Amino acid sequence: MKIAVVGCGAAGSVFAGYLRKGGADLTLVDLYREHMDKVGRDGLDFIIYPDTKYHLEGFKTAYNADNIGVMDIVIFITKATQLDNAVKNAMPCIGENTVVCSLINGLGNDDILLSHFPANRILVGSGALGTALRGPGCCVSTEVEGTLVHFGAIENGPLTDHAGKHLAALFNAGGCRAEFNEDDRPNIWKKVIINCTVNTVCALLRLKIYEVARDPYGMELFRGVVREACAVATAKGCPFDPVEFENTHLKNFIENMGDYYPSMAQDMLINRRQTEIEVLNGKLSEYGRRFGIPTPVNDLLTMEVKAIQGNYDRQYLK
Repeated sequence: MKIAVVGCGAAGSVFAGYLRKGGADLTLVDLYREHMDKVGRDGLDFIIYPDTKYHLEGFKTAYNADNIGVMDIVIFITKATQLDNAVKNAMPCIGENTVVCSLINGLGNDDILLSHFPANRILVGSGALGTALRGPGCCVSTEVEGTLVHFGAIENGPLTDHAGKHLAALFNAGGCRAEFNEDDRPNIWKKVIINCTVNTVCALLRLKIYEVARDPYGMELFRGVVREACAVATAKGCPFDPVEFENTHLKNFIENMGDYYPSMAQDMLINRRQTEIEVLNGKLSEYGRRFGIPTPVNDLLTMEVKAIQGNYDRQYLK
């Protein structure tokens, strides 16, 4: 099956690395010309942290989807705020039987895909690993225990079943533990709760994950986000107990990914660009209002991130 990965920053490049390592017929699409040129010409240096290195070749690359042909599967790994435009721009490579897949962090990606495609052609999921792009042609994956990528169909059918099983087989063959599930919503919510917790708090405190966790006030911020997020997820039909979540999922994440600046911290502190706060804590607050669930911690974190990213050029602390 012909597969396109649309959005090849850190996460997109890492997922593409696993897929290519597993034997995928792969086309990468991204506006980052230097990266696309380097990968297309010389291949991808794919590092699994700390020091396992692979050099992968055989990628086709493009700056847009206009002339790459119709794909069997199109995977979107853009920023969530870019997904709608990415879908519109990818239409030339999407046929009537193409399955589209979002592996993007955050809430609401399924709604965006549903506004363009029927439910029986949509896969939605996410990954559970750290990613970084060291420069053109070089990406790094930081793995955790357990499943590294998971996805499921919005509406199960022959197209999504075939595509989902094919993707899972490629990921697993490439060394990325993958699951294709009939209902992947619990996994998506678990990832969202983790991201809302560690991404935002670490970005605001300017600390790595383990540094926040060992500070009593930082850890209480983690707990506050988890409590509210679990309540919202439960109201949305995916029940989570906050104490159990902290003692299992959050604890495991801190132990495995503690020495790491999450993506929002990279966005705010290193790259000084707009974050995904709207589809993380901001979306939790929105759902909280809809269900009558108070979310004061997430409300405050959302406002703080928005205030910072709206004033990067005026901050006195660089």
